[in-house]
Amino acid sequence: MTLRCSTLPYVTAALVLVTIHLCFLLSLNEGHVHACIPYWADCVSISKSGRYGSAYFVFKGGMIPACVLLALFWRLAQLWLAELGQPNRWLGFVGLIASVALLTYTLSLGHSGDHFRTLRRFGVVLFLGLSFVNFAGLAQSLKQTRQSRFAPALTRACATILGIALFSLVLDASMGEDYDRLENAFEWWLIVLLLGLLIYIGRVWQVCRFTLRPAVGD
Repeated sequence: MTLRCSTLPYVTAALVLVTIHLCFLLSLNEGHVHACIPYWADCVSISKSGRYGSAYFVFKGGMIPACVLLALFWRLAQLWLAELGQPNRWLGFVGLIASVALLTYTLSLGHSGDHFRTLRRFGVVLFLGLSFVNFAGLAQSLKQTRQSRFAPALTRACATILGIALFSLVLDASMGEDYDRLENAFEWWLIVLLLGLLIYIGRVWQVCRFTLRPAVGD
């Protein structure tokens, strides 16, 4: 039996996208958030979308499996690079830490208190940072392989995400409290762009026919 690895990043990205947007719609329908466009100013955060009512359960029900799938994705990415002759021993480990950070954020969402607020902030910042580092490392390693033609697009996408993140920091420093109107929109965009990288790698694996064949004992 052969397993097509491209399915995993597609399913992972779709699961997260459906979960966060469904939670926003549920929270809107139940009156927990006001009507707005998540990717524009003066809207709510992903956290608030999944904090109350039925969205609380949907968020955890979708994001906890997504954390597991993300850890598996980075392990597959590590195996892929090894297959291409460019092993990266840190990719799977860093990906696992990023997944645990996202899990920490997910489990602490919906609980009040400074302790849980700190866990949420720590979890999401660590997840975003380590995910970016891993994708950038994947792009760099990919340049040294026979599939190097896929590296430039991944590198440009990483540069775009970094540029947006730095731009948000500049706005935060320069706008003061007015930046609060934009902060949530940047959060939505950064998450969706990272998911776009997952989809891109899924497409690369599909084109490269990256598969796994489970070993069968004698």
